[in-house]
Amino acid sequence: MIDYADLMTKAERLRKRLGEDNNSPVDIFSLAQEIEKLTIVYYPMGNKLSGMCIKGSDERYTIALNSSMTLGRRRFSLAHEFYHLFYDDNMRAICAKQIGSGSEIEKNADAFAAYFLMPRAALVDKADSLLEKHADKIDKLTIQDIIRIEQYFGVSHQAAVYQLNHCGHGRYINKNELDAILNTGVRRKAEEMGFYSALYRPLPEKKQYYTYGHYIDQAEQLLNKEIISNGKYEELLLDAFRDDLVYGIEEGGEVID
Repeated sequence: MIDYADLMTKAERLRKRLGEDNNSPVDIFSLAQEIEKLTIVYYPMGNKLSGMCIKGSDERYTIALNSSMTLGRRRFSLAHEFYHLFYDDNMRAICAKQIGSGSEIEKNADAFAAYFLMPRAALVDKADSLLEKHADKIDKLTIQDIIRIEQYFGVSHQAAVYQLNHCGHGRYINKNELDAILNTGVRRKAEEMGFYSALYRPLPEKKQYYTYGHYIDQAEQLLNKEIISNGKYEELLLDAFRDDLVYGIEEGGEVID
């Protein structure tokens, strides 16, 4: 049985550990870079997997994310993998793409991810403030309201809808319309509302292979200490899909402002 109160507490504690409060949206990719000995790998994994977490015996960690997913979904998946990294005793976890599916551990990780990205009190405050603006003319959140919430917290449409349905117990979303809302495409509507639509888009195909974090830093240190040759260093970078560091491939020059 899922202990939602415990998962909420775990999410709050991890946010605090990483220097965040329990109300504000977080830049989870920046937080990941603050985790010691963590490597993040982007790789397209098809339609069934969202990511994986591998914990080495030497306390080096790798999180791989399905780079063919949208930005909002990748943010949710990274938070999901945080659960496996910090609270799962298993050394390896391979995670399905569908939210709320799989084993109890996977469901725990999904719930944890939702609480980490959308703290319960902050989500309720945001949803209630949007309901109040309807002046009793509408008693449920509109699709525009849901878009505002997912844009504010930086999560995918499905993640926002699942969490609103879970914490609202029917207050925010009509359960009879849940499936229809879940399967509503919102990118065009978000653009019409003036939002930047990156949240709903996957990475361009040429950017779906990428590695950053501990692995790249370690390769640099080995080179600087002359433990490996420049050729080996470049080989390690190419293995990590970092052609940009080997060949100096950049989109536009650096701007210092």
